Amino acid sequence: MVAGLLFLALAYLAVGQAAVNRSGAQTAADAAALAAAQKTRDQLAGMWTDDIRDPAKWQAIFDGDGAVNSCWRAGQLAAANDATAQCTFEPPLSYAVEAKTNKSVGDSVVPGTENVHSTAHAIAVIKPLCTFTLSSGEDAGEDTLPPLTCEDDKVWHLEPDDTTGLPKPEDLFDVHLADSPANDR
Repeated sequence: MVAGLLFLALAYLAVGQAAVNRSGAQTAADAAALAAAQKTRDQLAGMWTDDIRDPAKWQAIFDGDGAVNSCWRAGQLAAANDATAQCTFEPPLSYAVEAKTNKSVGDSVVPGTENVHSTAHAIAVIKPLCTFTLSSGEDAGEDTLPPLTCEDDKVWHLEPDDTTGLPKPEDLFDVHLADSPANDR
């Protein structure tokens, strides 16, 4: 009876180890996907700032045109969480990451767990938060910029020669995790 109880205790310990390892994989996947998306968000916000005087280019930037794949950033964050990452940039504005832990579940009473590594999947999405309307004069490059209406009805009245007080990247784009597939291990 004592041997049976000891076996059950060790089995529960193995399940706990697996759960902790799985949680680490999910943390690595989430962090990696968000890091890549945030890097792209910052890049798009920089492009918008560089083209502030040309509102005709704004919509393409908000649509993600010209975004550069930042999967390298996902790899950095996965490594910081003791994992590896397979990242896919899915234009226009999302990243899918599968992370695999570097550490195995470990030795336990459950045979074969010493070589099992947890995996998890995460998807991060970049969503534009602002809209604007071009008038004929603004499209022609006059010295007026259209008001930029962002989330929560925040309106930015922009001046062509005043680059102070511009919206920050997080004012222009939202970065969030989307639902992940249920087939993670």
